[in-house]
Amino acid sequence: MATYAVGDLQGCLEPLKCLLKQVAFDPAIDRLWLVGDLVNRGPQSLETLRFLYGMRESLVCVLGNHDLHLLAAAKKIERLKKSDTLREIIEAPDGPVLMEWLRQQKLMHYDEVRDVAMAHAGIPPQWSLRRALKCAAEVETALRDDNLFPAYLDGMYGNEPAKWDNDLKGVTRLRVITNYFTRMRFCTAEGKLDLKSKEGLDTAPPGYKPWFQHKERKTRGLRIIFGHWAALEGNVQEPGICALDTGCVWGGSLTLMNVDSGERLSCKCDEHGAVLPSVAPLITESSPVSAPR
Repeated sequence: MATYAVGDLQGCLEPLKCLLKQVAFDPAIDRLWLVGDLVNRGPQSLETLRFLYGMRESLVCVLGNHDLHLLAAAKKIERLKKSDTLREIIEAPDGPVLMEWLRQQKLMHYDEVRDVAMAHAGIPPQWSLRRALKCAAEVETALRDDNLFPAYLDGMYGNEPAKWDNDLKGVTRLRVITNYFTRMRFCTAEGKLDLKSKEGLDTAPPGYKPWFQHKERKTRGLRIIFGHWAALEGNVQEPGICALDTGCVWGGSLTLMNVDSGERLSCKCDEHGAVLPSVAPLITESSPVSAPR
């Protein structure tokens, strides 16, 4: 039995199949962790959801901003953008079943045995593991509750408040939690977000750092797997921090990591998120297995 984590799929199904074949993935005994952004912008968003739903008992999934955008668009709370590839899911006969399954997924996963956490964008520096899990559970409850779900989606969009406050309530509170888990890149040590800067580590605005670089981060010592930040290209020199979004949908690659060994396999993609046929599709890398205690 092996456990793997894979970066942002964004509707790029063929690279995923390529990687699973390479490791001889067996859904009967193996497990696959998904860092979120399963759909959108890639060529096979509907087929990707169908494939994952078919092996759902073998998956651990956290939601990304594109997954939440799909749920909001399906409820006509948010309009589809020109670059979105979500309409096929919304209009598919099995679309409601697929989106209901998506709605039941987590915002954050914690494996107590391995002491490993997974969230789409990461965990803000001012939160402990316990606080992060409690906040994630608040949004997960809103997603799964038929009465709370529409109000949550309606209030989900926006950049303000930019910083967590324990006294926040209602949809405003849920919006900040959602932004931390699904949109965060740069922030201050106190957790004030900058949601406009999206490039590499050296592009942080004055007073801001990548969330994982703050020296007083309360989750130091915890291994964290995340996606979302394609500009990093999977390269983070921070003990215990595993960045898996390597920009498959942008002509980069899709990366699969063995959660226990840290070994990585990458499948090179073209600008349309398909497997490049003209090059050797897989390269082997290494990744730190654990964070220092």
